Amino acid sequence: MASAGDEDLVASKTDGFKVGEKKTVEEYAKLDQNDESLNRWKASLGISNSPALPVDPKDTRRCVIHSLALEVPGRPDITIDLSVPGALESLKSKPFSIKEGAKFRMKASFKVQHDVLSGLKYLQIVKRKGIRVSKDEEMLGSYAPNTQEKPIYEKKFAEDEAPSGMMARGHYEAVSKFVDDDDHTHLKFEWSFDIAKDWK
Repeated sequence: MASAGDEDLVASKTDGFKVGEKKTVEEYAKLDQNDESLNRWKASLGISNSPALPVDPKDTRRCVIHSLALEVPGRPDITIDLSVPGALESLKSKPFSIKEGAKFRMKASFKVQHDVLSGLKYLQIVKRKGIRVSKDEEMLGSYAPNTQEKPIYEKKFAEDEAPSGMMARGHYEAVSKFVDDDDHTHLKFEWSFDIAKDWK
């Protein structure tokens, strides 16, 4: 995508916020073990005594997005399995349809490996005929590496509503990415969809 799109696809920053000192999972686990509120926070991150999942040492990714899905009440999910070769490429060339005015939500399934992932966010720019019509940012949270007890994370996004009316119908193109507090991009992809009068 053009550099202008890249400039648009930047996470918002909170004035005065600084990313904390990096610690390993073991360091977090040993941190103030008698502090009840800190132990609840560690549990919310997924830091537990459950054995870690085996990780290929050659795979340096900290976050692996397994699938993206579109949930619509009363309809089967539209799921894109990103482990299938060519899945990302087909997202742009094979648009899916959304009925105008339909309520929907996206969800992502992913795995965290090696270290704690801090402040994972989903960013999205949607354009129609080259003009930006929306920019969205969804905070997904912070996560410890997956364990045998919790082999995959699934995060549902806030509910959204497709635009409606004759002027809203048509083809849209989007660029999305998953980024963390360190501004490390874990996945970036282009995709497209059509707003239609009815489901196809």
